[in-house]
Amino acid sequence: MKEKITASFFAQSMMDSIGAEIVNISSGAVTLAAPILPAFTQQQGFGHAALTFALGDTAAGYAALTVMPGNAEVLTAEIKINLLAPAMGHRLRAEGRVIKPGRRLVIVQSDVYAETEDGDRHIAVLTGTMVPVLPK
Repeated sequence: MKEKITASFFAQSMMDSIGAEIVNISSGAVTLAAPILPAFTQQQGFGHAALTFALGDTAAGYAALTVMPGNAEVLTAEIKINLLAPAMGHRLRAEGRVIKPGRRLVIVQSDVYAETEDGDRHIAVLTGTMVPVLPK
């Protein structure tokens, strides 16, 4: 599964664009990280919410993929984000995990942290539903 997720991750131009990397892959959990680059900040200099969302959604999706059949791909059916604090720091870390696996729906959650010199700050919680896409 690690090889499949790694290959899929590197095929995503979005993750490449934001400079994201895989930190950890385990059954039911995936952690990703990305620097807060100047190209992905908003008008006040914070990391843009779209950066937070992309990283959190992707971590949650790959966490879901770890519990799906080996021939499945994953798609987000729906996902909600609660932004808790501005994305200030040098890097974001998204910790995705499976809340409830299922054959047709996998319920996931992702916590996103901003890493700073003073420690980590919890900046977002995403909750969503992933669906397996099986080959025909």
